[in-house]
Amino acid sequence: MSHDIRINLLPWREELREQKKQEFLKVTLGILVLAGMTVFGVDRFYNNEIEHQASRNDYLTLQIRFLEEQIQEIKLLQQKRNELLARIKVIQELQGNRPIIVRIFDELARRLTPRVFFRSVQMTGSDLSINGVAESNNRISNQLRNFSESEWFERPNVTEINADPTMGPQASQFALTVSQTAPKEED
Repeated sequence: MSHDIRINLLPWREELREQKKQEFLKVTLGILVLAGMTVFGVDRFYNNEIEHQASRNDYLTLQIRFLEEQIQEIKLLQQKRNELLARIKVIQELQGNRPIIVRIFDELARRLTPRVFFRSVQMTGSDLSINGVAESNNRISNQLRNFSESEWFERPNVTEINADPTMGPQASQFALTVSQTAPKEED
């Protein structure tokens, strides 16, 4: 009996192959879905972090702008304060110098030599520039001596002398400078 038993395994193998192919496709699809979800999750996470950082940066930018405005206001207030302090200082100096200026004019009148006439007196800082006319050069010398003897003036110096015959035969126009000083207090 020799019957050859013939078993056809092809359909079974084909079925097994198809089944493994389906499993492979399902696993591949599952991995792709899982990878896609992972990529989407990571993307969402980093996008949220970026948005959070951007909102923090916007907040900081807003606060910096606010502080810069306050700094500008403070600078303006400091500038106004310095201007006011400068004005106060000038006013205080003027108030403090008011008696001195009166005393200087009084001393100029007291130290004026007879037959000497001042045409202009100009004060720059503590230096006085005086232009005038004198009957003679001796009168100019006397005027310098009078300034030297004063407690309110020092370093008198003639800068110019010109003959002026329209004012008299020996008359001269002169320019002199003298420094104003405060008298020393006696003990």
